[in-house]
Amino acid sequence: MSWIFYPFIAVAVFLLMEGITWCTHKFVMHGFLWYLHQDHHNPNRHHVFEKNDAFFLIFAVPAWLCIMLGSMQQAWWVVSIGTGITMYGVAYFMVHDVIIHQRFKWFTRSNNRYVKTIRWAHKMHHRHTGKEDGESFGLLYVAKKYWEKVKRDEAIRKKSFMNPTV
Repeated sequence: MSWIFYPFIAVAVFLLMEGITWCTHKFVMHGFLWYLHQDHHNPNRHHVFEKNDAFFLIFAVPAWLCIMLGSMQQAWWVVSIGTGITMYGVAYFMVHDVIIHQRFKWFTRSNNRYVKTIRWAHKMHHRHTGKEDGESFGLLYVAKKYWEKVKRDEAIRKKSFMNPTV
């Protein structure tokens, strides 16, 4: 296989990971591994780590194995799969842990519409403290209803800024 395909494989895997993550979140985290995910919905703010952080390994181990074993066998398409999983893992960390939950105070005052929308969608996900009746299980792709809500809020804020009542 020509080297030109490897970046495309990595990007395709990155995009596929959103669906895999959605399914894992809905059916595994809110299913038979709820005991690991539950503390994420009911956090104890006195601990740096949550049991939920174990899911990092669930995704990191296959990525590492693909990169390591693919490199050892010179199966670069397998390395590309591991790279795509790793790229999604980095995006997940930045979006979920840094931007949404602000476990690291790097980007705390963003007015970006996408950031506001993913934060709102995740807030709606967390309003359900049990494993049933959840919504918004994805991370990077956000349903239209959340975009519309953020746009309405922005329009209200703009209108009130332009026409302040005395």
